[in-house]
Amino acid sequence: MAKNTKNGPARKAKATDALRGFKGVAVFLFAISGIINILALTGSFYMLQVYDRALTSGSVATLTAISVLAIGLYMFQGIFDMIRSQILVRIGARLDQKAAPLAHKVAIDMPRYGFSTSEALERGRDVDTVRGFLGSHGPMALFDLPWMPLFLAFVYFLHPILGALTAGGAFILAMLTIATEVMTRNKAAESHKAAIARNRIADSNARNAEVLKAMGFAGRAIARFRAANEEHLRLHTKSNDVAGTFGSLSRVMRMMLQSAVLGTGAYLVINGQMSAGGIIAASVASARALAPIDLAIGNWKNIVSARAAFKRLKETLVALDEAQEPMPLPDPEHSLKVEGITVAAPSNGRVLLSDVSFELKAGEALGVIGPSGGGKTTLVKALTGIWPVLRGSVRLDDADIAHWSEDSLGRLIGYLPQEVALLDADIRQNIARLEENPDPKKIVRATQLAGVHEMIVRMPDGYQTALGPMGAALSGGQRQRIGLARALYGDPFLVVLDEPNSNLDAEGEAALTKAVEDIKARGGIAIVIAHRPSALAAVDKVAVIQDGKMTAFGPREEILKQVRKPAGAVADLKPRTGADGSAEPKPKTAAKTAASMRVVAK
Repeated sequence: MAKNTKNGPARKAKATDALRGFKGVAVFLFAISGIINILALTGSFYMLQVYDRALTSGSVATLTAISVLAIGLYMFQGIFDMIRSQILVRIGARLDQKAAPLAHKVAIDMPRYGFSTSEALERGRDVDTVRGFLGSHGPMALFDLPWMPLFLAFVYFLHPILGALTAGGAFILAMLTIATEVMTRNKAAESHKAAIARNRIADSNARNAEVLKAMGFAGRAIARFRAANEEHLRLHTKSNDVAGTFGSLSRVMRMMLQSAVLGTGAYLVINGQMSAGGIIAASVASARALAPIDLAIGNWKNIVSARAAFKRLKETLVALDEAQEPMPLPDPEHSLKVEGITVAAPSNGRVLLSDVSFELKAGEALGVIGPSGGGKTTLVKALTGIWPVLRGSVRLDDADIAHWSEDSLGRLIGYLPQEVALLDADIRQNIARLEENPDPKKIVRATQLAGVHEMIVRMPDGYQTALGPMGAALSGGQRQRIGLARALYGDPFLVVLDEPNSNLDAEGEAALTKAVEDIKARGGIAIVIAHRPSALAAVDKVAVIQDGKMTAFGPREEILKQVRKPAGAVADLKPRTGADGSAEPKPKTAAKTAASMRVVAK
């Protein structure tokens, strides 16, 4: 039934396959690093041959021969080093290519579970962090570290005392590395959390720019951002100070060790225990032995950030693995059944809707009324699958909506939210839900039903008119009618409209009534959330939702008689008081939370 089901990224293979296949490449890089480190001994051997053979023999031919050989070995080292660097860059690009769409899929889901936009977008930044790290010097230091004993053995071969001296220096630098890890781990995590908090405030301010400007409290919003930014800078500075301090100590220790090796070597030469060439060779080899540690400490901040990002990325993809692909089901044709659903806010687990049940047949339309905060929008989110239900089920033709894949369910449901947000694309792409090759007839049918076709064709670029971010170039009513056309595109079986006439004029309301009648005529089901009675003109039944309960359900005229004011408008329903006389229901907590999403937000 679902033609698009196979196109989902998590359906082609397991999500964590994006992180597999790199072990073999890591082994290959380790082998190349071994070749590079062996070739790095060229300088030490060259010094030995120059001082102990070419100078003592006075032979220019010998000097030329060993110089040509050294140049060739250096060129091979450079080639292998270049290959390693290019492979690491391509690994980063390959990881980004595979993981970024999957991370973005999770980022789209996260706001449904109470996370901020900044926290959601952090998944994409994790991919960027790992990719950037793989293109830096940090991985090279890590691949060179296991080969450090090779240089220690070479120095020990020149003289045991020099070998012991170099090993002692390596031990001290290793302790500095461990100290760096211990002292930066928590600070880096705190800095990361502070950065998310700062970005969350920045995102909130940007989304409410018009309100801040019109009502004159932009200055206070900036002050709030400044405080969050200063906290982030404080933690960031502390983290950098620790890493920078240990980085400076490691460089000083390495220079001191090189001088100590030279001085000790000179002493050994004076005492006839070593040749002159051994001094330079030992100095070069000892410096090369300690360089990976020094480089690792210098890049430790990046290493810690990349490690944390990679861990979050793995957890993100594992969360995708937990979702199994449902078997394709036939398109529903007969009914919508809501069976005792209880819904909680994913962010805090508070129950917002409890034990709601009703049934609609194909060709019926339901109007949902009730006071603000009563649970109407929570019902909408449960019916459309945006929020999971704690108990009960939402069924299309007796099949739980969880038994359809997201792509398939998307074809079956049309949804118009209270706040219509249009994508940064043209009108045609918005209405067709980003379908690659949409049928123009389906697009025009949807816009005609929404009464917006004439408005669109009068625009300078017609259906190709770019809307910009959030569709800000359009009025609220225009956005709402284009959003209605998007909900109607493809004749979905279930169409859920959350206050669809809040920004509509009389012409728009007439188009809304016509659209609901068309849904019924073609055998679909429409659910309209409304505060204004004009939106209920085409519905057959009405449900009353208040205090998170459905307090009434039945034919439209029968229910409206119970809540009608003398003037003929739908009354504002008052929340029911509890036994203690309070107007607010006692808060409840849900035993079940969205654990799969919480795991990726660590």
